[in-house]
Amino acid sequence: MNIPEIKSNIQELSTFPNMKRRKFLKAAGTAMSLPILLNGFRLSAMPRRSLFSNLNMDNDRVLVIIQLNGGNDGLNMLIPLDQYDNLANARLNIIIPEVEILNMTNTLGFHPQMAGVLDLYNNAKLNIIQSVGYPEQNRSHFRSTDIWTSGSPAEESWTTGWLGRYFESSHADFPDGYPNEEYPHPFAITMGSIVSETCQGTAANFSMTLNDPFSLAPLTQGAPGDVPETPYGDELEFLRTTIAQSNAYAESVTAAAESGANRVNYPEGNRLGEQLKNVALLISGGLQTKVYVVSIGGFDTHANQVEAGKPLVGEHSTLLKDLSEAIAAFQADLQAQSLEQRVVGLTFSEFGRQIRSNDSYGTDHGSAAPLMVFGPCVNPGVLGDNPEIPDQVEPQAGVPMQFDFRDVYGSVLMDWFEVEEEQIRSLLHENFQYLPVLQPCSAVNAKEAQSFEQEIEVSSFPNPFRNRATIRFRSEGEWVKLSIYNSLGNEIRVLANRRLPAGQHEVPFEAHGLPAGNYYFRLQLDGRQKTKRMVKV
Repeated sequence: MNIPEIKSNIQELSTFPNMKRRKFLKAAGTAMSLPILLNGFRLSAMPRRSLFSNLNMDNDRVLVIIQLNGGNDGLNMLIPLDQYDNLANARLNIIIPEVEILNMTNTLGFHPQMAGVLDLYNNAKLNIIQSVGYPEQNRSHFRSTDIWTSGSPAEESWTTGWLGRYFESSHADFPDGYPNEEYPHPFAITMGSIVSETCQGTAANFSMTLNDPFSLAPLTQGAPGDVPETPYGDELEFLRTTIAQSNAYAESVTAAAESGANRVNYPEGNRLGEQLKNVALLISGGLQTKVYVVSIGGFDTHANQVEAGKPLVGEHSTLLKDLSEAIAAFQADLQAQSLEQRVVGLTFSEFGRQIRSNDSYGTDHGSAAPLMVFGPCVNPGVLGDNPEIPDQVEPQAGVPMQFDFRDVYGSVLMDWFEVEEEQIRSLLHENFQYLPVLQPCSAVNAKEAQSFEQEIEVSSFPNPFRNRATIRFRSEGEWVKLSIYNSLGNEIRVLANRRLPAGQHEVPFEAHGLPAGNYYFRLQLDGRQKTKRMVKV
């Protein structure tokens, strides 16, 4: 694609001078019957503003994000053995036989296809965070993905990604003047053909996309010359800058790929494995890129999650096998090249699935789900409690949230990229709670790993209750937030959101007018949280 071919698609800007560049690029891509891709580099931008400053981006650490597109069924991936009977009653047609589950602990086990990830857990290279989500769960694929990639509250729409804001904090002029001598390599890379919105800044996306690091042919930049002082001229100049930048970045990517190596065999026919293989290759080759985003699709398992009468076989089983084998191979490759202490991996999906299965041997859109963080620098073990599965599961009920996904993001930024906590609050949300997800890299095993969550003394009574219940807990004099959620994942009441004196507290919950059913209270203390079920009869 060259400049004359693009020119006719941007002349409308003179008619619509207020059109944002990002909207224009999307429209132009549609008009040309394909996205604007420059050897896989997607263009995306909008008006610029500077948000933050003085964040540390000078270490050599790398974050790899694995997006599970479609809404992963966390209850089929990570089975709460202490809730197995109630889960089996809710999922009679898809439940994994208990004898087939790969036990992690006495109360928790992996799907039988996830032996590779279980091995990481046994070698203290895996952190599981239970029931990750956000208040006011939105079960739309598109909106929930926007929330997870932007880091926004559910009731707000943000036009930047959480990592885009992080990059922009130290590089507000991007893309002007990049690459340069100090920053010659891409800040982020998305494996695939569509750039990740996690890296969207206010002026441009900090991520470039690629499928094959060995096939980045240079782009035609067009003849140099003055551009008119019009919206059309602004966009033409932007495209020229982006093409030049893309060509320069392509050279550094190709050089790294040619210098890098893979030391293990990756599973054949595994699309995620191929993406992670290229990530390991580029890290090995010396590319200074900080963030890689890879993805695996197909998790929207409304039907045929398992085959009828064969709960160990089906679409979800295949996906979990691909996920586990790809992560295991990637980690082995990094270890073989003495690179693994530079890399942390993180999975996410836009939501979990409902507790009940449906009649199509599948599951429908739900709420929270477990999130995995892997690498030798994780705090190994399980953060949080197993989700409580009621003996009577309400229609459309999902797993209630224990941990806000933004707290996971912020904790990784703090411990991996050395971002100050106050800057995290500006970057993500004011009520940020630090989670001990990572630790200094050390050689331990799962048996040596200690519990890293301080127990919270909390209960509700009576339970079941009719119209009034009391929640009792002990605090240490910190800020306390106590919320009530319904079975769909919506925060319906905030009972306390203030600093309380140290000691035991009792907070009433008046439930007059609410229908009978399962409710959940979520207690947040300083760096600690607990979600428990209460039943109105």
